[in-house]
Amino acid sequence: MSTDAPPAPVPVLLDVDTGIDDSLALLYACASPEVDLVAVTCAAGNVDARQVAENTRAVLALAGRPDVEVALGRETPLVRPLVTTPETHGPRGIGYATLPPARTPLSARHGADVIIEEARRRPGALTVVCVAPLTNLAVAVLRDPELPLLVGRLVIMGGSFRSPGNTAPTTEWNATVDPEAAKVVYAAFGAPEVQAQRARRGLPPRPVALGLDVTERAKLVPAHLERLAARAGCTADGTRPDGSVNAIVRYLADAMRFYMEFHGRYDGFYGAFIHDPFALAAAIDPSLVRAVPVPVDVELAGTLTTGETVADWRRAWGRPDTLDVGVEADAEAFFGRFIERVGALAAARG
Repeated sequence: MSTDAPPAPVPVLLDVDTGIDDSLALLYACASPEVDLVAVTCAAGNVDARQVAENTRAVLALAGRPDVEVALGRETPLVRPLVTTPETHGPRGIGYATLPPARTPLSARHGADVIIEEARRRPGALTVVCVAPLTNLAVAVLRDPELPLLVGRLVIMGGSFRSPGNTAPTTEWNATVDPEAAKVVYAAFGAPEVQAQRARRGLPPRPVALGLDVTERAKLVPAHLERLAARAGCTADGTRPDGSVNAIVRYLADAMRFYMEFHGRYDGFYGAFIHDPFALAAAIDPSLVRAVPVPVDVELAGTLTTGETVADWRRAWGRPDTLDVGVEADAEAFFGRFIERVGALAAARG
């Protein structure tokens, strides 16, 4: 019999703009034994930042993790006016779902300071997963230029590198909301001297960027929710055999119905791309994606293309690589884990 202890959970900081698929990422993090969720930082994006913070705390309470620190970050993009997306996520960001008001207080720390301080507390060990506009991380980099040498791994859900956009023809939502922030982060973490120092420390030299090219392969359909509900011991609307309700499954049913209706109107299928939990899953298990290094920049002044993440696949610029961009994904493996883990969490929470 092996006496090897299981590996210690990886400390993860999640930056969100909760949002339906952000809420699924929160549930997946709480359901994953590999994750030590040290904090969640909140940025504006899908909804305004204070609603993001309310949604985040409510979802963590639903998952049984009200102990996780939730910090409000910057409430507007670095330069541009805030644009939100109620047509995609609903006026409060969680579709048709309702959750009890959050009871735990917000952190006294600013979101950017949480990122800095948690990275300094465990240099080289913290995995940062950004599934929101990169506003908070950009502010953190501007406050502490050494941050790119302190973060262990950085995984970004954002951009569209070889596929159509979902906001404009060539642009993805997170990058479009705050393109200046994306440019700051790409430049800071992708600088050649930073990559060289990170490699010397045994760290991944570049951030991993998971754009629509790979996250849109995580296409959730009603059959996935039915399997998850069965794992939790209830019907797809959360009803148990005794007539009581499983709160997590009911939340998923109500939130995802709104999200699926949106995709039915705009994307031609009744289901939903669940970008954010896939990005978190790939941060936990990098084997879920194949990424390749490429120089990337962000368009800030295009008439039709502001927010486009421009990847120089042919090396026309002659610049060094700045990001490891996802090009292939194992969505089937991801869905197997998502259904099992979140279904088990729902069953355990009752």
